[in-house]
Order: sequence, then C-alpha cells, then structure tokens
Amino acid sequence: MVVSGRPAAGGGRWVDVAPERLERWLLGFADRHGAVSAAPGSAVVLVTAADGALAEVTVPFPPLVVDDTAPYGGLVVHALAQRTVGVLLVRLGGHAAGVFRGPQLIASKVGSRHVQGRSAAGGWSQQRFARRRQGQAKVALGAAADVAVRVLLPAAADLQGVVLGGDRRTAAEVLGDQRLAPLRGLVVAQHLDVPDPRLRVLEQTPPMFRAVRIRVVEPE
Repeated sequence: MVVSGRPAAGGGRWVDVAPERLERWLLGFADRHGAVSAAPGSAVVLVTAADGALAEVTVPFPPLVVDDTAPYGGLVVHALAQRTVGVLLVRLGGHAAGVFRGPQLIASKVGSRHVQGRSAAGGWSQQRFARRRQGQAKVALGAAADVAVRVLLPAAADLQGVVLGGDRRTAAEVLGDQRLAPLRGLVVAQHLDVPDPRLRVLEQTPPMFRAVRIRVVEPE
C-alpha cells in the first residue's frame, strides 16, 4: 500500500508506505532521482538523492537503533519487525481498545455510552441540559478507561507502542485516568483519524499504524 499526495508542512508531500513495500519504494526513489545517501537517526532517516530530491522517513515506533553496516541504518528491518501494539480509539460516546501482534488482532473490547448532542436552547433549560450532558460524558469517559484497563493493561509489559485514535482531546482525557499511567510512556506521535469506534474500524487500523510516513521533496 502506498498513499501519497497530501501536502506537507515545510514543503513536499506525505507518502504512506506499507513496511512490506518500503525497500521497493526506496529503490524506486533512487531509480527516479539518482544515487542516494542516507543519514539515519533514531527518529528520522534523511535520504538525499543526486538530483537534490529528499525523502524524510519518519521511523515507525522509534527509536531506530542505527546499524551503520545496514542499508539506511537498518530502517527496513526495523519497519518490518512484528510488534505487539495497543490501540485505543475514542470518540465521545464510543470507544474501542485492541492489542495487535503484527497485523493480527489478538484481544479487543468495544463499547458505547449515550451522550446527547449540543442544544441550541437557552436559559435554564440550556443549563440543565449542559449538566446532564456533562454527566453523560463523564460516564462515557469512565467506560472507555475501564475498557482500556481491561484490554491494554494486561499486555502492557509486552507492548512496543500504544496508538491513539478518534478525537484527540477525548482520547487524552481517557489516558489521563491514573490506572492507565503505565501506558503513557508508550504512546506514539501518530494519531489515527477514524470514525466512530466499532470493531470493524478497529480491525482496519493496522495498515494505518504500521505504515511508514515519508515526506518527499522534489528537486526544483
């Protein structure tokens, strides 16, 4: 899978490449732009081609332990590693937690809690509605945290990363639950933009969180 065409801050475009296609993509980059040199780092591998083209490869699940004897510092081998990854998807009213070994879902729990939408009414009715909605939201966040505790915490010692998705603010609130403190240091920078969390949505996340993100800058 290769997904491209999205503009990148600082110029160029983003390309998402499946780990299984990364080596082929890098070979194709060299074929199109000439001989390349690589400057590998723990979080980014910068590939520069003879014609001035740049490929800034974001290391998935950093850090990359740089191997100076391997192509691109061992980036391809690192990307292909079969990791155990936790995924927590949250939107107000819905949540899903799963543990993946490579692309395979090995444990999961999905749930929902009703939270009323916003009302345009004013006055006392609006205040009463706001209190009720706030209470519903608190229950929903608590339910999402309970699911994360049930599914992700037992696997915490084996997890090599935790990926959040859905609504950023809501996911951060759920992760703020003290019971989930052991997971916070495992959260990766990537955030998944997904619809309302359901089992089907959770099952479809591996191509997103396993993809290698590359910023490509063409020569002028």
